[in-house]
Amino acid sequence: MAEALFRDLVRERADYQVSSAGVAAAPGMPASKHTAALLKERGLDLASFKSRMLDQKTLEQATHVFAMSSHHMAAIADEFPAQADKVYLVSEFAAEDALRGRDVSDPFGQSRSAYEETLRSLQKMLPSLLAYIDQTWKKNDG
Repeated sequence: MAEALFRDLVRERADYQVSSAGVAAAPGMPASKHTAALLKERGLDLASFKSRMLDQKTLEQATHVFAMSSHHMAAIADEFPAQADKVYLVSEFAAEDALRGRDVSDPFGQSRSAYEETLRSLQKMLPSLLAYIDQTWKKNDG
């Protein structure tokens, strides 16, 4: 869900490449039915989405990694310590005090309303995350 929302947020930005991977994902799985339905209602198609595990190559290529929870951040730091300095909590830059620094709830297996709540949270968090990247990231032209 976060990948699709962020990809949509930067859809007209050629300087962004967006992908997602899980720290405990079952590779090759489609998006959940509630995620697919909610995003389809917003014009975002996840028909070709397949889950994948986070790996060293993906982390090395990434300029920024945004974890949904502090548990995910810790798992990444434990398994890939050399990449830990580019990992942030997706809520770390949220404009709303009530959201900043909080874990994003994983609605997997829950009701549609749980997915809707996660969607609302991400919609509030992602613009601030984009602003952080735009304000701090300097491309290496060399």
